[in-house]
Amino acid sequence: MTSIRSEERLNTYSPTVISLFRVIVGLLFTLHGSMTLFAWPLSYPGGAAPVGEWPGWWSGLIEFITGILVTLGLFTRIAAFIASGEMAVAYFWQHWLFAKGGPGPFWPFDKQVGGNGGELAILFCFAFLLLVFTGGGAFALDARRRGAAAGLGRRRGAAAGMGRRRFALRR
Repeated sequence: MTSIRSEERLNTYSPTVISLFRVIVGLLFTLHGSMTLFAWPLSYPGGAAPVGEWPGWWSGLIEFITGILVTLGLFTRIAAFIASGEMAVAYFWQHWLFAKGGPGPFWPFDKQVGGNGGELAILFCFAFLLLVFTGGGAFALDARRRGAAAGLGRRRGAAAGMGRRRFALRR
């Protein structure tokens, strides 16, 4: 059990740790997609998916693009929402209910122990779902965009206010 003091101290690090979490998850997802699209840095059996092949190439493309966006923290919530949905679909289509050859086993663990091999899909799904609700953290490009937009809004507001005052003085 943590004290209120240590809870407050830990809370000050949350935006930084969320950024670190986002970068690691996004980078892993990008590499997962690059393995499907380019057979790099490692190759799945059979190499890269042929361009346009359903669902392999398209899932790799979604993983690669959303992984890059999440890693950079650019449009984090939207990219994470898409990635989370893709992983939920992947779990049901590739691992459990609609797997080739009929429904797979219920448990998502490694196939060698009798599971359906969908553990990574579930972890990615819920990691991205978390980012949908927390955002990208303090060191995301989204945070910089928000800061620039807030500054631009203040400048516009200040300029508009000055114009009204000048108009009021002319009356």
